[in-house]
Amino acid sequence: MIADTDVRLKKLRWRSRRGMQELDTLLNNYLDVYYKGLDEQALQNLDRLLETEDDILWVWLSGQQDSADPGFVRLIDDIRRKD
Repeated sequence: MIADTDVRLKKLRWRSRRGMQELDTLLNNYLDVYYKGLDEQALQNLDRLLETEDDILWVWLSGQQDSADPGFVRLIDDIRRKD
């Protein structure tokens, strides 16, 4: 089971590599802090969020606009959190 978790985390880290350093930092900091506590639904939401194009993702994560997807609300709030 640990190997599966490690593989999933590595895949998420790879998918978190974006065209903007700011996004890379936000997403990888989120994984560092929250990954171990994420349930399956949160992981699925994160997978879906990572399918979003960088420009839209930046608008959401920088707080310029909110996502209409209710599955992203908590996730985006947690990613934005600085602590």
